[in-house]
Amino acid sequence: MNAWEVNFDGLPGLTHHYAGLSFGNEASAKHQYQVSNPQRAAKQGLLKMKALADAGFAQGVIPPQERPNVALLRQLGFSGRDEQVIAKAAAQAPELLSAASSASAMWVANAATVCPSADALDGKVHFTVANLSSLLHRASEASTTQAILEGIFANRDHFAVHQALPSVAAFGDEGAANHNRLGRDYGQPGIQLFIYGRDATGATQPQRYPARQTRAASEAVARLNQLNPNQAIFAQQNPHVIDRGVFHNDVIAVSNRQVLFCHAEAFVNQPALMAQLAQKIPGFIPIEVPASRVSVDDAVSTYLFNSQLLSKPDGSMMLVLPGEAQEHPRVWRYLNQLLADDNPIDELQVFDLRESMANGGGPACLRLRVVLTDDERRAVNPAVMMNDTLFATLNDWVDCYYRDRLTQADLADPQLLQEGREALDRLTQILRLGSLYPFQR
Repeated sequence: MNAWEVNFDGLPGLTHHYAGLSFGNEASAKHQYQVSNPQRAAKQGLLKMKALADAGFAQGVIPPQERPNVALLRQLGFSGRDEQVIAKAAAQAPELLSAASSASAMWVANAATVCPSADALDGKVHFTVANLSSLLHRASEASTTQAILEGIFANRDHFAVHQALPSVAAFGDEGAANHNRLGRDYGQPGIQLFIYGRDATGATQPQRYPARQTRAASEAVARLNQLNPNQAIFAQQNPHVIDRGVFHNDVIAVSNRQVLFCHAEAFVNQPALMAQLAQKIPGFIPIEVPASRVSVDDAVSTYLFNSQLLSKPDGSMMLVLPGEAQEHPRVWRYLNQLLADDNPIDELQVFDLRESMANGGGPACLRLRVVLTDDERRAVNPAVMMNDTLFATLNDWVDCYYRDRLTQADLADPQLLQEGREALDRLTQILRLGSLYPFQR
C-alpha cells in the first residue's frame, strides 16, 4: 500500500525564553538567562516548514500551548486572578513562573510515539501521548498535546490517540525522540526500535545526568499502539553518552526507511543490535560514525544526528541539518565525505534554527513523523498543512503577536498572558482546531 512520511513541526510559542530548565541538555544550560527572540524563533521554524513543503515533502503545523500555564501555578499554591497568580509566582518563585512559561512544547518529537497503520494490529494510526514526567516544565503538556492531536487527527476510523502513561518515574516516557522505525517502504510493515535509558534490571545507569526513558514505558507504548510484538526491538542507550549530554536518542541517532545513521557509541552492545536489525530489515544500511571522525561532544554541540533524514522520489535521501553542523569544520568535513560514500544520502540541506538550538532543540526535535496512506492523509485536518497561503497567514500572525525580545523578567508582565491568549484564539481559527485551550472553554 502506498504511504508517505508526513512531518508535523511544532511552532515556537510566544514565551520562548532561555531558562536552562532541562537538566542534562547542555545547550539549554549554556544559554540560561540570555535574551531570546520569540518572533525570530517562530519565523525560523516556518521557513524550514515552507522550504521542505516546497521541495515536495508533506509538512504540517502543530500549534504552541498556552503559556504561562496558570493552572499549573494554581496547582503549586498561587491564588487570585490570573494576573495575581503570575505576579505572586514572579515575586516568590520566579523559577516556577519560568517553568510554567516554557515554550518547550515546540519540540514535538516529544509529543507522542506514533505507530503507522501498517504496523498496528487494528490497521489504524496510533499516537500515545508522552507524559514527559522527568521535568516540571514539560510534565504539564500532555493534556493539551492530546487535545491538539485529536484536533488534527480527528477521524476515528483512521486514527487513535491514547492518553499519556501514568506520570511516575517507572513509566517515564519522552515520546518519539526515543523511537525509530525502519523498513524498506513506508507502507509495508516495519521494525520499531524503542530506545530506553533505564530498566528494572539494575543495568548500568548514567551517573551525571538522568536517564529519562524507561523500558517499561516503551513496552507500554508498544502495547497501547497495537504494535505487533514481532515488529518491536527494545535497546538501551549508552549511559556514557547520556552523561555527555545525549538526553534523548535523537541527539545520537536518526533513521529513515532502511538507513540508521548513528554514532558508533550510541547504544549498549551496539554490534549485537546492528546484527539483529540486519536480520530483520531487508537491505539494512547502518551508517555508524566513529569517534575518530566525530566525537560525541562534537555531535552534541552541532546536533549532527538531531537531523531529519528524508526520502526523495528517486529513493535517495536528504539530510536536514542545523547551521551549527556546517560551521563546525570537522563535522562538515565528515558530512561532505558522507555524500561521497556509497549510501543513499546524497544531499545536505542546512537551516538557521539558532533560537531553537540555543534552547537545546534541532531539526529532529521540532518535528513529529507520521506515516500516512492516501486515505489517511485525506482524513487529516487540512488546515494544518503547509502551503503558500498558510505560510503567509502564519507569518502575518507572528508579526502581529510575537515579541522580538524576551527575558526571564519579562514573564511577569501580565500583558504577555493576554497577548498569548489573543494570539492562540486567532491561531485556532486559522488552523480550524476549535476551542482547544482551557481559556477558550
